[in-house]
Amino acid sequence: MTLSQAIEALLFSAQKPLTTSELRDTLTRAGDNDELIQNEFGRVKEAEVAATLGQLKTDYTLTPRWVRQLFPGSKPARLSPPALETLAIIAYRQPITRADVEAVRGVSVEGVLQNLMERGLVKISGRAELPGRPLLYETTEFFLEHFGLRNLAELPNAEELRTRYLPVAPRPPVTGIGDADNQKSASDRPSGPSAESATPATAAVPQD
Repeated sequence: MTLSQAIEALLFSAQKPLTTSELRDTLTRAGDNDELIQNEFGRVKEAEVAATLGQLKTDYTLTPRWVRQLFPGSKPARLSPPALETLAIIAYRQPITRADVEAVRGVSVEGVLQNLMERGLVKISGRAELPGRPLLYETTEFFLEHFGLRNLAELPNAEELRTRYLPVAPRPPVTGIGDADNQKSASDRPSGPSAESATPATAAVPQD
């Protein structure tokens, strides 16, 4: 057996990664309890082990590994068209509420939005100053890395699409203090005719 074969056998059999020194110690101690079998690697040096490891690495890189076909790597699922559309709306109009995204798309985006958050492309950035304080969503740093962008200004047609009109969700009216006072004053006024109009006119009494 060659040194390369011995090291390869140890690497495949070990329960954890082995350092160069650990490999050397294992090789030199092999056969200590068996006087009949000579250890051909009993005097191997750590430098020899390191050189052999380098050669094995080169061999693994250049030689096709057929075992890899038994364990194909899982490919990341592509974003669906609804997910891409939702992500684009958030990217160009962030921070944005879910209701405003749904106003543009015309459908519920709850499931799609959750999927984008699980992928690390979208995150919650705060709450809007609107009745009910809805959540605001924006893209993440991973979004930039995923699409090869340094910043949001590198989005295609960024300025044009940020200023283009898009529908938004209806905003409930907010009653101000002045409106409330006016409503209260109106409720305090009598609903019937005024005192002047309610006073009957004195009829002229004919004199005899």
